[in-house]
Amino acid sequence: MSDASPPKPPTPPENQSNWERRIETALWNSRFLVMLAVVPSLLGSLMLFIVGTVDILKVVADVLSYYLVGGTQNIHDSLVPDIIIAVDIYLIAIVLLIFALGVYRLFVSRIDQAEESNLRHPFNVASLDQLKDKIARVVILAVIIEFFRAVVDIRFATPLEAIYLALSVLALAAALYLMSLGHKGE
Repeated sequence: MSDASPPKPPTPPENQSNWERRIETALWNSRFLVMLAVVPSLLGSLMLFIVGTVDILKVVADVLSYYLVGGTQNIHDSLVPDIIIAVDIYLIAIVLLIFALGVYRLFVSRIDQAEESNLRHPFNVASLDQLKDKIARVVILAVIIEFFRAVVDIRFATPLEAIYLALSVLALAAALYLMSLGHKGE
């Protein structure tokens, strides 16, 4: 037979022993340990945004040099892969940003500006599962971009290899479709 009585309310601080109050304060404040993950994730995200931006600026400089100055370096073979790599870097930066702000929101404090602007914003997560889901979506997108980058460099030796590529693209499209079905209500 189970006890259906409601849980006991917490003991007010004035009724706690000094020792119990200190332990509970220390335990509650231990949530700030997540800042050891939040701050480096934000710094890593910043660094990746800078690297991605510098890579894109290099591509722009190469294109301008090729077409305006008559540069000798042929940009046609490297242009698309270089941009894809920069996009991949941006996606990883976004993963770090979502992780940092999501962990902060879950363990330390809500982010008032984010909640005032839009409750459906990627940084507004209500649970660890929701955070994992948002990160997984961006990681899957990064994997697809990486797949696309690999495909750009492929040179087919046999028709069978082209069929394998087509099947791989079809499988990715099906996976994206199934993921979108799972998130129709959002």
